[in-house]
Amino acid sequence: MRVLLTGGSGRLGQELQALLPEMVAPASSELDVTNPESVRAVVDREQPDVIVHAAAYTDVGAAERNRARCWQVNVEGTRHMAQAANAVGAKLLHISTDYVFDGDQGHYRETDTPGPPVNYYALTKLVAEEAARAATRHLIVRTSFRPREFAYPVAFSDVFTSQDYVDIIALDIALAIQHAPDISDEVLHIATERKSVYELARRRRPDVQEGTRASAGVRLPGDVSLDSGRWRELRALLSSSA
Repeated sequence: MRVLLTGGSGRLGQELQALLPEMVAPASSELDVTNPESVRAVVDREQPDVIVHAAAYTDVGAAERNRARCWQVNVEGTRHMAQAANAVGAKLLHISTDYVFDGDQGHYRETDTPGPPVNYYALTKLVAEEAARAATRHLIVRTSFRPREFAYPVAFSDVFTSQDYVDIIALDIALAIQHAPDISDEVLHIATERKSVYELARRRRPDVQEGTRASAGVRLPGDVSLDSGRWRELRALLSSSA
């Protein structure tokens, strides 16, 4: 199976390449997701069976100031990847986010209706999911991750999530990539248990200070924890068949 990865220089992309070194991961200078000609040239050359679309504009705060660029990367970039996937008959595995939910209830299932988005980044990722669905064969993976080390001195105790550190999340996403052609689900939540961001931060940065989302400077959802029961069920089946 031939796999093409976008966003190979990002946190998740680097982890995935370490786990699946056989993937083709062109630099953004070669595969610019915002340029349809660039995308089509690389996809035509590589003829992948699966395209893992991990490239994204992920700076939530900067997205409010640089809306045009965020839209270009997240929405238009996904459109280009879906079109290219269809052109070569590849399956598109699109990396999405828990931020497609408004955060009012938590424990979101794959079948729950997303939105309304609470900030501009969330809006672009929600629209990007619809763009990914233009691929005849697609799998949307909603997930959330932090760098291997918690990067901030303060963590919010009133923001709840199922995110985890990227080295933990990448293991499961790599498994999903390896079995992507055989997964019939169109949406999967790949995450861990519900916890506050403060609780998560303390696992690798015990000296982190407790804060609240009111100080974030951008509107954040309160509880975007994901129900990943379907993935746990599927993971058990995939692991047993390996």
